[in-house]
Amino acid sequence: MSRVNWILDRSKYLTLEEVKQLLKTARYLAQTGLLYGHSIPVRDYFIIHLALETGLRVSEIAQLNCGDIYIDQSTALLVVRKGKGNKKRLVRFNSEFKQHYEEYLDWKKTLGEPTGSADPLVISSHTGGHMTSRAFEKVFKKVAAKAKLPEHYSIHCCRHTYACFLLKASKWNLRLVQKQLGHSKITTTQVYADVMNPELTKSLEKLYV
Repeated sequence: MSRVNWILDRSKYLTLEEVKQLLKTARYLAQTGLLYGHSIPVRDYFIIHLALETGLRVSEIAQLNCGDIYIDQSTALLVVRKGKGNKKRLVRFNSEFKQHYEEYLDWKKTLGEPTGSADPLVISSHTGGHMTSRAFEKVFKKVAAKAKLPEHYSIHCCRHTYACFLLKASKWNLRLVQKQLGHSKITTTQVYADVMNPELTKSLEKLYV
């Protein structure tokens, strides 16, 4: 029998208001950075948006190359080359992030950053190569602090947040969410349904009525 040995408590995902505040803050820092010729806030905004719009694990974000994203008039997706269990999967994303990606790629070119298929999508300002998972965590913590979000949030909370809101937006389509997140078992995805289940909330309100 499949078992899930973790619980998605309230400290592990952002509210809609917190998502908006985090993105608003990251966007403002990026816009201000552009005015003064600072590149790091622009990169950091892209990182935050990427995490919230794809639900990738931080290790999956860290290994992304420019060639792992595919866009045309009808398609917007990325390839996770080596997910959990060394599994490959396709992750689709929406038109808003597609536009951000296109702007980000153009910006990278203006800086002279390499954008070949094997070049890192997000470049470390220290090494010029891929950023580490720890570096991504530091980026999230920095922006989250400026957004005045609770200190316990981590970049992995973006994945949980994505799963919760995608489940709701898809009208509780567990298979769709499972595929996007790369869960090997549907029981893992079910954890999010247990948290977001509207029928349970309605039923509890009618208890003993």
